[in-house]
Amino acid sequence: MREDCYDKFQKDGFLIIENFLNDEEVTRLKNAGNELSQNVPSEEQKIIFDTTQTPQNQHKYFLESGDKIRYFYEKDALNNKGELVVSSEIALNKVGHNLHWLHPVFKSISFGRKVQNLCQTLKLEDPVILQSMYIYKNPGIGSEVTPHQDATFLFTEPNSLIGLWFPLDDATLENGCLWFIPGSHENGVHRRYIRNPDQKSDELLIYDRPPVIYPSSAFIPFPTKKGSCVVIHGNVVHKSDPNKSSKSRHAYTFHIMDVSSKYSPENWLQSPNGFPLIYED
Repeated sequence: MREDCYDKFQKDGFLIIENFLNDEEVTRLKNAGNELSQNVPSEEQKIIFDTTQTPQNQHKYFLESGDKIRYFYEKDALNNKGELVVSSEIALNKVGHNLHWLHPVFKSISFGRKVQNLCQTLKLEDPVILQSMYIYKNPGIGSEVTPHQDATFLFTEPNSLIGLWFPLDDATLENGCLWFIPGSHENGVHRRYIRNPDQKSDELLIYDRPPVIYPSSAFIPFPTKKGSCVVIHGNVVHKSDPNKSSKSRHAYTFHIMDVSSKYSPENWLQSPNGFPLIYED
């Protein structure tokens, strides 16, 4: 990544690097994601992940997933008894949140030389990986991701949070590409998603402030070719629409921070064993 690209990232709050992964790497990641969806362990709970109604807030299965590989379903994939009403191959919303360490295919990419070089170009001295996800956004059922900042969920001080997002299919307007508000990273963190201090509440996780209503006209879509790397500043506002097409929009993503920053103990995701350094695997 050239210096002018770094300047563009600082200006816009995101950057799209095409052809970051080669075809073989994309295929390996997508095959691994498909294998996860086809081989969900029978003992795993069927928990819905949804950014509109947030049912995951009430489940320890979600809260305690920071050092595990866990499976989360689309809201339209299960009935009110928790039974599948669609094919298991399209039922998952995502798998997370420790794929980068516990799964060899995702680990090889996450700690690979390309990512290490990118982190150096982003001027991260000692980056660690906080969490990782395989996001399915399957055809016809993949749900929207509402407008948000990643730092809402993974707050660091000072802010050094960066997301790396790798589309494994071409991300289009039809299947749910990312939309950004360029430059919105300059306005701080608008709200926090934290562990509920009220231990008697059914809501294990809460927002500390009401949602911000962003003007729809401020969002710009960015269709992205598979194999690209989208670098996402922790404060930039972004979203994605539901996948109403007949084509999948799989993606692998993980978040990093520099160890010079403090990771908030209030953040929803905690890892009992700490976070692994990217420069030392």
